[in-house]
Amino acid sequence: MRVLVTGAAGFIGFHVARALLERGDDVVGVDNLNDYYDVGLKRDRLGELAALEGAGVGNWTFHKEDLADLAAVRRIFEAVDFDRVIHLAAQAGVRYSMEAPHEYVDSNVVAFVNVLEGCRHHGVAHLTYASTSSVYGANSRLPFSERDHADHPLQLYAATKRANELMAHSYSHLFALPTTGLRFFTVYGPWGRPDMALFRFADQIVAGEAIDVFNHGRHRRDFTYIDDIAEGVLRASDQIATGDDDWDSGAPNPATSSAPFRLFNIGNNEPVELMDYIAALEQALGRTARLNMLPMQPGDVVDTHADVSALEKAVGYRPRTSVADGVSAFAAWYLSRYGN
Repeated sequence: MRVLVTGAAGFIGFHVARALLERGDDVVGVDNLNDYYDVGLKRDRLGELAALEGAGVGNWTFHKEDLADLAAVRRIFEAVDFDRVIHLAAQAGVRYSMEAPHEYVDSNVVAFVNVLEGCRHHGVAHLTYASTSSVYGANSRLPFSERDHADHPLQLYAATKRANELMAHSYSHLFALPTTGLRFFTVYGPWGRPDMALFRFADQIVAGEAIDVFNHGRHRRDFTYIDDIAEGVLRASDQIATGDDDWDSGAPNPATSSAPFRLFNIGNNEPVELMDYIAALEQALGRTARLNMLPMQPGDVVDTHADVSALEKAVGYRPRTSVADGVSAFAAWYLSRYGN
């Protein structure tokens, strides 16, 4: 197939693009290569993808473009008839949204409507896009289920991703555009983002610095390994969303619709204590962390736990990687790239 992957230089986008190429799909990647974190890491990811060409895999093409630029998006869609679009580009970071809200509106809202318009006008068979577990916000009922309402976001980042879900439904309803939204739960692994906890912890432990542990370590997270995520994204993209014939407008299920629209959690379905996560990293690095215990941060939640039964039933998604194995794989990559 011909697949457009936005955010292809990003953490999840890179792994998804690689998985598509390795199974023989032709992939067009788009990324604006912004400097929210190390651009060198993003370029090295792109180098890994380019190196796959000629190795019996699909064709790879990359465009450095900003999806908030409507003219650029139109050029991309006019150049290739895409069978699938996997939209993973976004301004990432929960706390950064409190510092730079306009960047989130441009990258997460304006860019998304441009992608929706591209899919609509060019007959794309299926749009799969990234949402986040952060949309559950003030909801504290665990495990998080797609049937729960997600109408109380705790930061602008979550609000923009929830807006994406609602925008997607409107296009599914008005234009019969099949859309699938995936609510990611704390993704980690090799080639990860330097602003995320595991990467920061590794930097600080190796440097002999204390790591900041918020809420005094009393967090539980549904940490999900990147290979499990990439497999789930491909499975969801392959199965085109359809309308639910049993959908009841009198008692609406937020995750489905009479339109070709779906929302799924994609997580590990096995929450882990933050202190156990840190312990796994200490063991993998062979070093002991110094801990700086701090109170809870604004906009954060205490626990996350994904109910992934809907995605398992729909596409056979079953995460297989334990936190111990996943953290070990991350640590091996980290030490090979950055040394001791």
